[in-house]
Amino acid sequence: MSTKPFNPFAVAQAQFDLVADQLELDEPTRHLLRDPIREHTFAIPVRMDEGSTKIFRGFRVLHNNARGPGKGGIRFHPAGSLELVRALAMWMTWKCALVDIPLGGAAGGVAVDPHNLSSHEQERLCRGWVRALAAELGPNVDVPEPDLMTNPQHMLWMLDEFEAIHLARIPGSITGKPVNLGGSLGRREATGYGVVFCVREALKELGLRPEKALASVQGFGAVGQAATRMFGQIGGRVVCVASWNQADQVAYSFRKEAGVDAEELASISDSFGGIDKERASRLGYEVLPQDAWLEQDVDVLIPAALENQITAENAGKIPPRVRIIAEGAEGPTAPEAERTIGGRGVVVVPHLLANAGGVICSYFEQVQSNMNYYWELDEVLGKLDVKITAAYVAVSDLASARKLPLRNAAHVIAISRVADACRARGWV
Repeated sequence: MSTKPFNPFAVAQAQFDLVADQLELDEPTRHLLRDPIREHTFAIPVRMDEGSTKIFRGFRVLHNNARGPGKGGIRFHPAGSLELVRALAMWMTWKCALVDIPLGGAAGGVAVDPHNLSSHEQERLCRGWVRALAAELGPNVDVPEPDLMTNPQHMLWMLDEFEAIHLARIPGSITGKPVNLGGSLGRREATGYGVVFCVREALKELGLRPEKALASVQGFGAVGQAATRMFGQIGGRVVCVASWNQADQVAYSFRKEAGVDAEELASISDSFGGIDKERASRLGYEVLPQDAWLEQDVDVLIPAALENQITAENAGKIPPRVRIIAEGAEGPTAPEAERTIGGRGVVVVPHLLANAGGVICSYFEQVQSNMNYYWELDEVLGKLDVKITAAYVAVSDLASARKLPLRNAAHVIAISRVADACRARGWV
């Protein structure tokens, strides 16, 4: 078993270096794009319900804004770190460029497990995060959105604090808000639906019919739930879902050969997507160890939880039947693992493309908020499908023409667009 620590920013930089060499980028452009333009780390004091004060560590990184204001998620997770946030911000720069929306890349978060905080404590944490960054955010500067273990309520508290500080109503400053208070229809489903739209296109290219396809999903938060639901809507069948169990502090896989019912599992899940294993068992689900989702005899794997989940140590457990891995999470496949599975002919749809549905819909929400006019659900999802499908086709065509993996092709398109914007502005 490897003991080498996983450094997501080093992975992101290595991916950039490879493509920078292929594009023959000059040294100033490499230096500008290889590291963030701006980053912040800060302490957030929070008064706890019982009267004590705890100090939490917050982060925000702006990687690049040549193509538009920063855009990126805020995640609450105990493993949050500056290195991770740097990687997420860089990936968001490429993601926005890849799907051709006029935004740059940013990311942020707090090193915290929100399971252990009351609602009031979470609200104080959200407001404290915004107070620390009030001068660095805004619709023309940097626009946060939800990420792992944050939700529309967190975004609304943050927006309320931001507007109170600036004495104005500025709904486009934060996206992922509740629909009845400036949010967009389709935002909760967008990332998971986008993953499956990409899977649909990959299945076509492989000559596999969706109604014959089986899938296994890691994660049952907003992304995993939506992906499970949409995979069924295109005719496929999800037979296994993995989810974190807060009570046992471990993940389990929930398998049902007849097919997972997303609505049924959602009804026995907590607000973070944790599935109640006893109730699931009573509903006929086989409760398996956490890695079992990876070992299912399926056509499609959708890792939609955390980074670095498919590794050199467990990639060998992936069955021969698997043809597609669609990355619903950020960076879930380690480079060593990808080399192994790529050699077997598995198509890896990279997170820059597969999970771009979230930022696409966040962009739609920002547009709607700024003009104070909101679209119907069918219009949002239709625009999302068109946007992400066009990006998939562009990546696939380049990959085919240059004999590249999809990940490399996605980076070539994205980095070229950002480098061009930097040169056009006279930055390099």
